[in-house]
Amino acid sequence: MTDSESGAPEATGSSEGSLAPEEPRAAGHRRGRRGVRRARKGRGRRRGPAIAVSLTLVVCLLVTAGVVVLVGRVTSVLNGWEAPAADATPEVGTIETPPHDQLTGPPSQSGVTAREDEGTTGEAVAGADERSGPAGPPRPSEAWLDEVSASTGVPRRALEGYASAQLVIEADQASCQLSWPTLAGIGYVESRHGTYAGGELGPDGNTTVDVIGIPLDGTNNTQAIPDTDGGVLDGDTEWDRAIGPMQFIPSTWERWGESLEGGTPDPHNIDDAALSAGRYLCAGGRDLTSAHDWESAILEYNRSSAYVSDVLAYAHAYADAAA
Repeated sequence: MTDSESGAPEATGSSEGSLAPEEPRAAGHRRGRRGVRRARKGRGRRRGPAIAVSLTLVVCLLVTAGVVVLVGRVTSVLNGWEAPAADATPEVGTIETPPHDQLTGPPSQSGVTAREDEGTTGEAVAGADERSGPAGPPRPSEAWLDEVSASTGVPRRALEGYASAQLVIEADQASCQLSWPTLAGIGYVESRHGTYAGGELGPDGNTTVDVIGIPLDGTNNTQAIPDTDGGVLDGDTEWDRAIGPMQFIPSTWERWGESLEGGTPDPHNIDDAALSAGRYLCAGGRDLTSAHDWESAILEYNRSSAYVSDVLAYAHAYADAAA
């Protein structure tokens, strides 16, 4: 910085004279400080945008790093994700059915191979007077049950009930020509062969969990049917409910219920329910190989054309799979 810039006077050789210009010198000195401050302020102003840019870059870098980490985690999760596996266990007894519009008549007749030892083993029970015990109801053979259950998907114990009903009705109502696939079609649509409530059929043919329908109170597209059994069969003292694997209402069961083995018929037993359904379908001298009689029989069971179509489709599918 020069003297003129600082405001310093020229030397006069006099100490007094040298004092006079002190004020201007001080003023010049103050101006110098202001200049320094201005310069510093100028440098501060120049650094301001640079700091802002730097902060912006830092923020951008942090955001970018965060996005990279997040994308990495999402990618890792997606790479490890697998689509939920489809339920490997289909509904009991389900089977691919033919198109409804291609079905023009009842299912074809499906024969049942009966056990060869029906009617008791005389030697084992004859005793001293060589009398044999009373003959038991006809039942399908073990080999037939194994083969047909495997080919159709119908649970073996349910199939035994349907086939036993066919054998009994063949013996004393042969003109009806009831075939087990019709009963199986009803059993599937009504209760998934007795498994609809979450249970299954036990070795004795009874459902492990009772299958009881909704109240028949006129709602949910039902016919209003006030209680007819005092709640004995369905547990409802106000309205009737459909019961068992073949879904009889108590009043119908009261009329048509029949036990395969004798004794009191049980609507929750597949043997009794299937035989009773067969009797009901064959009522009025119907021939179930006739399209008209078959349809009228199913409508008697449930007055719904959609129901008839569903039963017909499953009956055909079971008959075809067993052929």
